[in-house]
Amino acid sequence: MKWLKIRTLLLLSAIFRVILIVYGEWQDTHMEVRYTDVDYLVFSDAASLMANGESPYKRTTYRYSPLLAFLLTPNSFIHRSWGKFIFSAADLLVGSFIQYILKKREVPEDMCLYSVMVWLLNPFTFTIGTRGNCEPIVCAMILWIIICLINGNVVQAAFWYGLVVHFRIYPIIYALPIILVLDPHSFQSGQKPRLVNWKSSQDNTPYSLNGVSEVDGVWTALKTIFTRGRIMFAMVSGSVFILCTGLFFFLYRWEFLNEALLYHLTRTDPRHNFSIYFYHIYLHVEHEFSVVEKLISFLPQLMVQLVLIFRFAQDLMFCLFLQTLAFVAFNKVITAQYFVWFFCLLPLILPWSKMKLKWEGLSCVVLWMGAQTHWLLWGYLLEFKGKNVFLQLWLAGLVFLAANTFLLIMFIRHHRYSPVFKQLVRATSGNRDKSE
Repeated sequence: MKWLKIRTLLLLSAIFRVILIVYGEWQDTHMEVRYTDVDYLVFSDAASLMANGESPYKRTTYRYSPLLAFLLTPNSFIHRSWGKFIFSAADLLVGSFIQYILKKREVPEDMCLYSVMVWLLNPFTFTIGTRGNCEPIVCAMILWIIICLINGNVVQAAFWYGLVVHFRIYPIIYALPIILVLDPHSFQSGQKPRLVNWKSSQDNTPYSLNGVSEVDGVWTALKTIFTRGRIMFAMVSGSVFILCTGLFFFLYRWEFLNEALLYHLTRTDPRHNFSIYFYHIYLHVEHEFSVVEKLISFLPQLMVQLVLIFRFAQDLMFCLFLQTLAFVAFNKVITAQYFVWFFCLLPLILPWSKMKLKWEGLSCVVLWMGAQTHWLLWGYLLEFKGKNVFLQLWLAGLVFLAANTFLLIMFIRHHRYSPVFKQLVRATSGNRDKSE
């Protein structure tokens, strides 16, 4: 596809998104089923309250950072679609960031383009932003953190990480792999970390899957846990998170803390969704779950997360992708917008996949889409036809979990493991360092 360049792709994608936003305005006015996401109406109402000097939490079901409402205040005096353009701009920025990261790792031009297309031409992603969902902003910030890390800007990465965790709590799962990847053998004061490029990962050179150098040994690794880079990242990101949280707690008190943070830690949703937990919650909707009962569902997530982190942390983008896919699959509540969380990381790992589109890749796509369509069929019968199909819907959720687990296994089995950063290890005979 030599005729298609990244700038052309971004321009065409931008035009397409503008058309969708304009069409969405028409559909909202003339059709019974609205194009605009119901969450966008909540965002807009909260932004309007903030523009009038009131608390955004006066709008029921607004459970996000006040920063989001602040970004959308122009909805009240410029145009109600202002937020959709902001989200779609972030969507395009994600495409640009994907291309930048892959180019930094010297991925061939055509492969870069195909990977960017996986994001920009994905129906899940271009409808999320144009319908008024804020997830593209979160995706853009996560990719920007990766860019900061590969450029050696640890402080800037820490700032944005603290901000994105405040903005949307789920990226907290990335803390440990980022800390682990800030290896003193890779990140040295005053020097940019050296990247393992795409070509060197294709020569079948075996890489160790653990984060501890065999030369240095476990004891040396333990002594280097608390390095300058890791301490700086933890302190800066923690300070930014605490500063933002403290500021908005001062302005909006417990209303902010309960709605924007604590709610997401103990959330239980009796409405039907992709999660396997929904049916149990629905059957016990009148029972007040204790905090312990609410938190116990995190145990499967926690165990899976720890296994993935300690196994794949040095291959940072692959680790983040697996973490996110597993986090969504085992979450208490799963909605379609959550899929965007791992879709933005998928293009960053495709060049290292040994999976061929025909047949393994195609079978994964068909299986995942089929499991989701199967669930949506029962969801339609429940929501629009009033059929009592809760049990069938729960079984469809189990099938969807199995499909996501199958995808995890397939990605792991067909991935060429490649650490993002080259490590400088101490030579066994001599005092000089050499690059692996």
